[in-house]
Amino acid sequence: MSTPFSDKTTSIAELSAQVRAFNLDRDWSRYHSPRNLAMAISVEAAELLELYLWSSDDGPQPPVASRRPKVAEEAADVMICLLNLCQAAEIDLAAAVQAKLRRNAEKYPVQASRGRLEKSTEL
Repeated sequence: MSTPFSDKTTSIAELSAQVRAFNLDRDWSRYHSPRNLAMAISVEAAELLELYLWSSDDGPQPPVASRRPKVAEEAADVMICLLNLCQAAEIDLAAAVQAKLRRNAEKYPVQASRGRLEKSTEL
């Protein structure tokens, strides 16, 4: 990883390739079944959520300043597990996101849902 990555310049394909190479170097792909990776996403998401545990809605987020650097680490862990899952399950993540946004646009038309918190069935 000689060139620094950035959200503005790095594609999902580039991230996925880096993750794939990392796993291949360590022979970890054999452990990456979709089932195990789905569980890993949940575990990593819970570790991210734990950093915000006991935050008050109007207080600092996360509530302890020393946890702030861990937020990026845990978010990265979630993304790495998600990229691994997409590879194992042969999911084109960008296409899946685009398709989901189209379905959500139908479920949540702007005029009915703007500024509202209800689920589509409650609008």
